[in-house]
Order: sequence, then C-alpha cells, then structure tokens
Amino acid sequence: MIKRIAHIAIAVRDLEAASKFFEEKLGLRRHAVEVLEEEKVKIAFFPVGDSEVELIEGIGPDNPVAKFLEKRGEGIHHIALEVENLQGQLDLLASAAVPLLDRSPRDGGQGTNVAFLHPKGTHGVLIELVEVLPSRESLNPEP
Repeated sequence: MIKRIAHIAIAVRDLEAASKFFEEKLGLRRHAVEVLEEEKVKIAFFPVGDSEVELIEGIGPDNPVAKFLEKRGEGIHHIALEVENLQGQLDLLASAAVPLLDRSPRDGGQGTNVAFLHPKGTHGVLIELVEVLPSRESLNPEP
C-alpha cells in the first residue's frame, strides 16, 4: 500500500549551486546532506510539508547520475513513494509482471530501505519505493 509521496529527486550537476537556489530563491531549508558511496551519489534533503525534495549529484567516475545528466540534463530523476512491507510490495509487483530494477530492498540512507521499478513498466517514470525503518519512524525531524 502506498502511504505518501516520500520525495521527488532532482538530478543536478552542482549540488551546492542547486542547494543555494532552493534555499535562497524558494525559501526551503536544507536539513541534511548524505553521501551513499555504494550508489555513487551525494544527496541534499529539503523538507516540504510531509515530503521532501532531494537534490542528487553523482560522485566519482561512472556514476548513474552522470549518465542521466548526459542523456536528459538536469531535472526530475525519480519519484519516491513510501510503502509498508517493501519486500511484499516487490513480490506483488513481480507477480504482476512489473519490471523491477531491484528484486529485494537495499539501503536508501536516512533509515530507509528502497527499491526501484523500471521506467519501461511505469510509463517512463523511474519510481523508487521507500520503506521507513522503525528506527527512523521514532526520530523527530530537525526544527
């Protein structure tokens, strides 16, 4: 079951320049920056209501964001939907022949597990399913 839109991720070439725009021009407050070495990305998080805007920048050679930027330029990379029981959702989608990029959950950072659905099965949209782990649910967001 989908609970909410967890975040909208935007691929950017320069995380600091993009963060400055979101802070100074849109008035959003960046509450965290995280590097996911295994995914070769650096992410800045901007809360907006019950959701977030995430800016993602590739790090190191051969990162997935660089490939995206080369093909499409800066812009929306994916939409993340929060779900309960991520593995159960993946099993259900696989049994319905939805193409999956991940057959099992992986670490998404900030106390989440994630898995991606292939855009060829989702009308061209890269969709990330996010499960908030119990340890994160008990955390209070920063003021």
